[in-house]
Amino acid sequence: MEIISTGKMVEIAYKIFLVEKDGDTMIYEFKADKPDHFVFGHEPGMLESFTNHLEGLKAGDEFDFILSPIEAFGERNPDLVQVLDKSLFIIEGEFDSDRVYEGAFVPMMTGDGMRIEGIVKEITDDTVTIDFNHQLAGETVKYTGKVINVREATDEEKNPPRHQCGGCGGGDCGGCEGGDCDKDHDGECCGKGNGHDGQCCKNHK
Repeated sequence: MEIISTGKMVEIAYKIFLVEKDGDTMIYEFKADKPDHFVFGHEPGMLESFTNHLEGLKAGDEFDFILSPIEAFGERNPDLVQVLDKSLFIIEGEFDSDRVYEGAFVPMMTGDGMRIEGIVKEITDDTVTIDFNHQLAGETVKYTGKVINVREATDEEKNPPRHQCGGCGGGDCGGCEGGDCDKDHDGECCGKGNGHDGQCCKNHK
């Protein structure tokens, strides 16, 4: 029977919880009929702390582990909360209120061309405050689930087209607005009620 190792296509069903003083709160679930899937060791940016708990498991094995903020998405960084000039969001002479509103996830580009995503915290007459921290920064996260299938990945699966989505599992919650969600992710995105407002659920930093 195949075990999870580099180059294997892995399918896992699992739940993601925030570990809080008053109890664990589930924020997302990949069900067995539509599991999360990825090529182990070939998924850029995937949390090592997440994959370490999966390596060596086989189909049918269950897992249950907790990652501290340092192991998962890091501590919150106040420097990543930016106050930007409102003029940056003017389109055809008007403020883009359809996309930029409190609670919205907004894609931006850094000076070196890197795409990043942040959540709008406040809008004033002149400024827009955006928090570029990971949405799970500072949080302790728990994963419970089961390995559905493990097999050798094809060459095409090992070298897929680059995608824009990050994730909410063991990794980065990059946005999937505007159809950025890669087909390999089945367009599976969290809703606001899950704490990720329109973001893809994969296991990335």
